[in-house]
Amino acid sequence: MLSLKGKVAIVTGAGSVGPGWGNGKATAVLLARQGAKVFGLDNNPAAVEETIGIIKSEGGEATAGICDVLDSESFQAAVEACIARYGQLDIMVNNVGGSHPGGAESMPEDVWDRQVDFNLKSAFLGCKFALPHLKKRPGSAIVNISSIAGYRMQAARPHVAYSATKYGIVALSKSVAIENAKAGVRCNTVVPGLMHTPLVEHRLVRQLGGNDAAALIAKRDAQVPLGKMGDGWDIAHAVLFLVSNEAKHVTGTELIVDGGVTAAGAV
Repeated sequence: MLSLKGKVAIVTGAGSVGPGWGNGKATAVLLARQGAKVFGLDNNPAAVEETIGIIKSEGGEATAGICDVLDSESFQAAVEACIARYGQLDIMVNNVGGSHPGGAESMPEDVWDRQVDFNLKSAFLGCKFALPHLKKRPGSAIVNISSIAGYRMQAARPHVAYSATKYGIVALSKSVAIENAKAGVRCNTVVPGLMHTPLVEHRLVRQLGGNDAAALIAKRDAQVPLGKMGDGWDIAHAVLFLVSNEAKHVTGTELIVDGGVTAAGAV
């Protein structure tokens, strides 16, 4: 079940912003544990090398690639480096993204443009450069990472660009899925909710928690119907299912991983 032996996967954002398990780091390690050869991409050499080191220490096969996923030439070169290293590509996980608060009136135009590139263009480029290779492989799959910020809005703290781009990821995935269905390439979206990843301590504690990590974590946990935030492994397992042969009839859809937040309408 859920074996990825004989498959090659690219995971973008495969490093982590701090100690612990981010979505990309956990995904890269889990795919390798299931037998995939992993080509991990990140713009932070130390972070991605840590992930690759974990995979190799467990007996897996992995290679680190340093890549700016906002730069077309850099991204294309990274995909081609994966092909040169492993000779094929079966799985593409577009995991890069980040938020910046602000509404339509208050957000500077350059911040909007950066958010569109960071969250949406990066996934578009990943699909663009991976598809020619994925079409050559039976059972190939793309997973793009979105956010429940595309489904629920907060008047007190709007994220107009983040919400727009993360909802755009859903449409991107559906479009890619239908266009490439006859070629045998599946494309789906994983939609994380409130997650406890290194990003919480690295950035959100300063932005939202008054430097009180315990208080912020408790507040975020309280918003989740299941009583606790998810973590990077929850996202990794969702990705694993969607790229596996067990999901061979699943394409053009979303898997929401949020502990019930979206269903409950919680904010």
